[in-house]
Amino acid sequence: MILRQRNKNQISTMPNPLNLKDVTDYVEANIETFHKKRIEGLNSLKLKKLLKRKNPYLFKAKHVLTAGQIVAGITSAYASSQEETIFGDWLEGLAIYVNNLTYGGFKSGIPNIDLEFEDSGIRYIVNIKSGPNWGNSSQIDKMVRDFAAAKRTLSTSGSKMNIVAVNGCCYGQTRDPNKGNYFKYCGQDFWHFISGDKRLFVDIIEPLGHNAKKKNEEFEIEYVKQVNLFTAEFLNDFSLISGDIDWEKIVRLNSQSISSS
Repeated sequence: MILRQRNKNQISTMPNPLNLKDVTDYVEANIETFHKKRIEGLNSLKLKKLLKRKNPYLFKAKHVLTAGQIVAGITSAYASSQEETIFGDWLEGLAIYVNNLTYGGFKSGIPNIDLEFEDSGIRYIVNIKSGPNWGNSSQIDKMVRDFAAAKRTLSTSGSKMNIVAVNGCCYGQTRDPNKGNYFKYCGQDFWHFISGDKRLFVDIIEPLGHNAKKKNEEFEIEYVKQVNLFTAEFLNDFSLISGDIDWEKIVRLNSQSISSS
């Protein structure tokens, strides 16, 4: 159930009906951006930067013996993490678009606030995340401070504007949406909150597959090329004459003191 803070003098605002075709058209026109950024990110990778980000001791402890295993592991892990970030940003854009159609919401100009809209005399300020488990306690505390700063920005002298902060998550679930300083809506609750449509969380899944097979095949071609190039580079720079992996060189690249000569 979506919680709306209203007093007895507030009249509920009915959102504009959402036409799923508008959502489908938006997805088909913009999903290319997600796939393009995936490939651009892959092509911008550098082997040594990836090796610096990964734990070399873990590879040794797992008895990783070949260049191919190491390269495939670090490239796949990076690509997966990158996709989560890129698609999270893309979903944020979709959510703002949907909310604009239904409640007239807009991309906020306030730092670290993604969406603003009004309903029943309430100004909602929304921080959009991909999923529910997005941050540690320090990051959540920062979000709360960002909400407080946004409320100060929106509140003018003597203003009685009722401002409610929301952390919206595009997928997932949460049992207790009331977090005290803000509300947290995930999955169905989030999409319902920004659109007034209880089925939207299900209905958007189909349009997201637009050209997915073709685009993923294109990505796979680039991914294989990158893995092959990295494997050749790894064998050239991090293998011994015997054919064994030069673990000392990898550990030094990853962990040697910057002040060392």
